[in-house]
Amino acid sequence: MRRLFPHPGLTLLLVIMWMLVLNELSMGGFLLGLVLGIVVPLFTAPFWPDRPAVRYGWPLIAYVLLVIGDIITANFHVARLVLFRRNRDLRSCWLSVPLDLRSAEAVTVLAGTISLTPGTVSADISTDGRYLLVHGLDTGDPQAEVARIKARYERPLMEIFR
Repeated sequence: MRRLFPHPGLTLLLVIMWMLVLNELSMGGFLLGLVLGIVVPLFTAPFWPDRPAVRYGWPLIAYVLLVIGDIITANFHVARLVLFRRNRDLRSCWLSVPLDLRSAEAVTVLAGTISLTPGTVSADISTDGRYLLVHGLDTGDPQAEVARIKARYERPLMEIFR
C-alpha cells in the first residue's frame, strides 16, 4: 500500500485541489484527480527521501481548526486597527522566534501559518534554521508574542511532525 501511496496526504490534497479547480462535481473529474493524486506522488517520491512522519489524526484536525479560528479572529482585530487607530499608534516590531522544530516541512508550515494570520508575517529564517524572523503589526509585548507563537503554533506542530 505504501508503494502505491507514498504520500497519502499529498494524494488527498491533490484530489481535493483538482476538484476545486474544476469547480464542479463529476465522476470523470474525480477519477482524473485521483489519477493525478496517485501519479504525481509516485514520480516525486525519490525527491523526498527523508520526509517526516506526520500524524494525520486528531492533532492535525485540531491544528487546522485552531488556525482557521485564529485567522477569523485576527481579521477582525486588524480591521479594527486599520479603521479606528492611527498609524503612529501602532506598535509594530520585528520578532526573532527561536525554533524547536527541526523538520524543514514543519518550519514551513509554521511560517505559512504565521503569514496566513493577519497582523503577522514571517519574513526570514536564520541560516542555521534555529530562528524565524516575524513582523508583528501591533505588538505590545514582543516576548509575550513570541511565547504565544511557540505555545499556540509550534507546540502542536511538534506533535504533528514527530
